[in-house]
Parts: sequence; C-alpha cells; structure tokens
Amino acid sequence: MPVLKLAAVFANRRDAQEETGEEHLTFNAIADPTDHLPFASLVLSASPKLIALNEQLCVGMYLVSERAMLNRPLDELSHGDLPASVGIFPVIAKPGLDALSADTHWREVHGPLALKVHSAMTHYYQLQIVHRFFGPAWHGLALCCFDSEQALREKMYSSAEGKRQITQDILTFADTKNSPRKVVAEVAKSESS
Repeated sequence: MPVLKLAAVFANRRDAQEETGEEHLTFNAIADPTDHLPFASLVLSASPKLIALNEQLCVGMYLVSERAMLNRPLDELSHGDLPASVGIFPVIAKPGLDALSADTHWREVHGPLALKVHSAMTHYYQLQIVHRFFGPAWHGLALCCFDSEQALREKMYSSAEGKRQITQDILTFADTKNSPRKVVAEVAKSESS
C-alpha cells in the first residue's frame, strides 16, 4: 500500500544533516564533488516539520507516495535491512503525456519489467510526486537498490536485451532529454531524538 511522505532534496549534504531531528531517511550522494548532480542529498520523512524548510535550505520539497515494488516499505526496514547502494532516478513525464498517465505506465508496465530485468536489485521503490511545493518539476523518483555500489554499476541489467527493453520502455513514459541524471547514494536512518 502506498505511503505519503515528504521528500526534500538538498544541494549539499551539510544542509540535509541539519534537517529536523525527527526520524527520517537520508540518501547521500557518494560522488564528491556533487555540483554536477541534480542534488547531493534526499531526505524522506513523515514528519510535518520537514515542510518548514525553505528554498534557501533545499533545492526542492515534494509530497510523495512511496510504492514498495520490491522489499518492505522503507519505514519498516531496520538499519541492517536498509539497501547498501541506491541509484536515484528523477523522472519527468514524456511531453504530451499527463503526469497521471505517465505514472500509471511507470507503476503497471515499467515496474514489473524493472523487477524482471534488474534481477540483482535488493529493493525497488517508486516515489510518485503528488505535490511539488517548490523545486524542479519532477514527476517521480525511482530508487533502484543493490547490495553494493559495484553491483549497482555492473549488474543493473540482467542482459543486453533487458537493457534494450528498459530503454525502449522508458521512452514511452519519461522525458529522457530533461529527466536529470541518476544520483548514486548511500542511505542512513536517523531516529527520533
């Protein structure tokens, strides 16, 4: 069942670390520097305190619906069950396709295909953006999770044909020219203080 959360994206990790003190997950880009990435950190939380952050602190603020496509919802994972390496793919709907139609295809067609083709994934989440408070006009964030950065980089696709199928399917619902590049990240869970 989808779960609503707030998602804040930050240009630098320091601002994300100084977030709220409430329970949250932080996905930090492993790249250094991060200037070439769409964001350096993504914070997911159910706490309404996150909404108090403003545009001086974060790049974007969104209300997202988390769909756990593979594994349990993120809130249910203990520290030991969290994914080791996460490829975060911001998604913009294909021009001429409304956000709802793009999301339906992403959920009903692309999701099952991704589970088949990305057979080394340990977790897979689709974060549908249901409201943008401010920030880039993205429609979703795909979280493709693997047991290591090496597995993410080398075992993303089970075959060359699988890679071709994923690429062709993405073209049916996503704007590949304007969707930002992926962010490879590590995840950390912060408990309530």
